[in-house]
Amino acid sequence: MDPQRLRVVIASAQAGDSEAFRALLDSYGPRLYGYFLRATGRHHDAEDLLGELMLRLVAKISRYDDRGRFEPWLFRIAANMVRDRIRRAKAAPAVVSLSVESESGRTRAEELPGPAEDVGAGLLAAEASGDLHAALGRLDVTTRQMILLRHFSQMSFKEIAEVFECPLGTALAKVHRGLRALRRYMGVHDDADE
Repeated sequence: MDPQRLRVVIASAQAGDSEAFRALLDSYGPRLYGYFLRATGRHHDAEDLLGELMLRLVAKISRYDDRGRFEPWLFRIAANMVRDRIRRAKAAPAVVSLSVESESGRTRAEELPGPAEDVGAGLLAAEASGDLHAALGRLDVTTRQMILLRHFSQMSFKEIAEVFECPLGTALAKVHRGLRALRRYMGVHDDADE
């Protein structure tokens, strides 16, 4: 969305126009969802966080002071939500029983999908995705979020620095070191490590 159009949409949203909120969701929703999905690793959590973010946006848009920095402001809210979700998850991990019956009368274990005929490609993709998620989990929260914003939400380093309220050089260094650590955790040879 171009800056002039964004100003108009934000002003309309601040006036309570539901179509303006829809325009903001259409414009930023896919990138936010991608960020949330990579940060949590679960579609359900990403959807919950996106919905919660929209509720927060409705509540906080009146306090936004338009200086052409809406995207960093919005993604700062998103990053804070992810941090809060991670803290809560560590404090009270979820326990799921596979023997509990669902609405269909079958246990959750019985409802798990069975083996497919050609699962090789799917298994390799799932393994790679799991390896990436595990490697991301080994990074500190700030570095992980910076990498996710850069590579899955297509944010510039300048925007990331604004989101985390740090110097541009700090954002660049954290992402660079984080990517190098990810490659090391995943067993990928990195010429820069030699």
